[in-house]
Amino acid sequence: MEGLPADLCLKIFCLLDHQNLASAQLVCRKWRVLASDNALWSNIFKERWGVDNATFYAPVHPKSWKDVYVVQDRCDRVGLGLKIIREGDDYYLVYQGEIQRHLGSRRLETRAFETLTLEKGYSGTTSEEETCSSILDRILFFIGDLEAASSHAKRSRLQ
Repeated sequence: MEGLPADLCLKIFCLLDHQNLASAQLVCRKWRVLASDNALWSNIFKERWGVDNATFYAPVHPKSWKDVYVVQDRCDRVGLGLKIIREGDDYYLVYQGEIQRHLGSRRLETRAFETLTLEKGYSGTTSEEETCSSILDRILFFIGDLEAASSHAKRSRLQ
């Protein structure tokens, strides 16, 4: 596809759904630029939520249709209220579909624990500050996991 003209690539990308279009962006720089085309994401938004919602949620500079799509999709998945959500190993504070803050990552917690045990020579001693930070992270991760599990259970009940 490297030799294909950009307009032909865009016509092919028009046939993709949002997940495959997002995956196409990971292939190479050229595809990332082409698959981020505002008109493509506008059409995908209109197909999913309709023209009226597209008019209402139209992006304001510097946001793109892709940004608007991502936020609206997250609203559909987690709701409008203040939530702690988990995406992969990462935890976020979300309000009205917008990520407000990255709360932490399980990967970082595991690495930090491994580093601490190596630095301490497996003595098992940690400072009070390190212990408090670790406990707070675990509480946040627990709340995020609990919210994810409860939203999944609610969806299952409704179906």
